[in-house]
Amino acid sequence: MTNKTIGKHGENIAKDFLIKKGFEIIELNYHYSKIAEIDIIAQKNNILHFIEVKTRTNINAGSPLEAINAKKLKSIYICAKYYLLNCKKRYSKIQIDAIGIVLNNEAYTINFIENISL
Repeated sequence: MTNKTIGKHGENIAKDFLIKKGFEIIELNYHYSKIAEIDIIAQKNNILHFIEVKTRTNINAGSPLEAINAKKLKSIYICAKYYLLNCKKRYSKIQIDAIGIVLNNEAYTINFIENISL
């Protein structure tokens, strides 16, 4: 599997996970520019969630969530601002969440952290 294939597989797992948790998926892979992208935009209980998904096949280089650094968060904030400027619906609250997935053949582990920041 290529890194891109692994990432897409992880995003599909995350999407299904969120739907089972009662989230409504609004956008997948929302781009503001070549450097700013949000993997999943979803809403639940009038809260808009901007969700970063990181997927790994092992944790030799650290957990998937450790890959979300200040630079990545800044690009998510920029992209989220752009989305909100162009969004017709208003939400009572917004937040940035993260999902880390470790694949192990057909099985996986998933870690969902809401309202992240540095």
